[in-house]
Amino acid sequence: MHLTGLPYIAGTAQGRLHMGMTHDPVDKILVIKATDYQTSLLLPAGFVVIDGAPFAHANIPLLGTGVPTIFIKSELVSKLPFGREVIIDGAKGYVTTELANKNTPTRIVESSASTTRDLVDISLRASIRDLPALQRAVDSGADAIGLVRSEFLLPDDGSVPDTEFYRQAFRSICTNAAPMPVTIRLLDIGGDKLPAWLPSQTGIGGPLGLQGVRLFNEETVHRTYQAQLVAIDELSSEFDLRVLIPFLSNLAEVDEWSSRVRQELTHSLPLGAMAETPAAALQIADWFEALDFVALGCNDLMQCLFGADRDRPALYWYLDPYAPALYRFLRQVAIGAADHLQKVQLCGVLPQLPGILPVMIGLGFRVFSVEGASLPYLRQTILSTSVERSKALAQQVCDARDSVAVRQRLLSN
Repeated sequence: MHLTGLPYIAGTAQGRLHMGMTHDPVDKILVIKATDYQTSLLLPAGFVVIDGAPFAHANIPLLGTGVPTIFIKSELVSKLPFGREVIIDGAKGYVTTELANKNTPTRIVESSASTTRDLVDISLRASIRDLPALQRAVDSGADAIGLVRSEFLLPDDGSVPDTEFYRQAFRSICTNAAPMPVTIRLLDIGGDKLPAWLPSQTGIGGPLGLQGVRLFNEETVHRTYQAQLVAIDELSSEFDLRVLIPFLSNLAEVDEWSSRVRQELTHSLPLGAMAETPAAALQIADWFEALDFVALGCNDLMQCLFGADRDRPALYWYLDPYAPALYRFLRQVAIGAADHLQKVQLCGVLPQLPGILPVMIGLGFRVFSVEGASLPYLRQTILSTSVERSKALAQQVCDARDSVAVRQRLLSN
């Protein structure tokens, strides 16, 4: 038996194939639905996810495990040999019973360097939502905390977070991350991550609805993001902090919200914004008149670019991370950013997927914020490539006719 799916988390592993989550996952390859995953201290050897969506919020926690993972369509489940020993390859996207003909399961070689073979430094930062994720980032040697997803920091009683709550939550993060710089993204609320404390209202959605700063004038959200700024301002005298404004779409919004945020702060802090739509990404060079840095949010950006909801499994094949058109677009973004490209941080799933990071380096990007568990794999990838080789690879990907050719080029080694 040899089944091919979509590669998600690189690495190979061997284990007995088991359906569903289990209390004894060690040395097993677990076949699960995306919604079945539960955080556990005991991790399996690998995951096979049924009808998963690579950029969906439900699947992103899997990246935090670092466990080799592939996605398959539901119609292939009946062909899986449950109870038998299999090998999974998360970089090439297959599961097989052909044990004798496959390499021994591999482990990523740990390294603290993030420098290409031709000595170009790449900054690997971590995106976190809680203290366990922060600890993984620290243990993996992140250069910085590139993104604190503050919308996931919630009081246990479900109440509206206030200044005191954020003062304690942010202090805990900063203390455990020190001396690393920490970038805190202000509330990025959307339809797929609604807190219990926010009153229900129409129009809340992804990039086509109310999200990020588009909700900042709503009374409860306004009060809450101001509480965040007070806490950040107080802590900035002790820690190396940066502030990130979520989901800005145009230069007028950049001017408005950068001014409003700076007025709320008594200390001068580096200020950035998330660009998460194609229109925003193509104009970021102009944003640096008001901002110190920009974070390119690849997850929402891909939703807009491909016109498909990233949280709907039935649509995940449209959000193709190996589509040449995606890289032609990102090449335009890199060219447009010009001399500011070193201040652009790529966030999201995309650079963590197998084979993708060298293409991003070839396009000119140098700063990435990813899950802490991905850092060893990405660091090993960086050490094995060069900028010149990556430039040639990026050109080949942009020139490719379709994603089949790109997959063959990026995943064949």
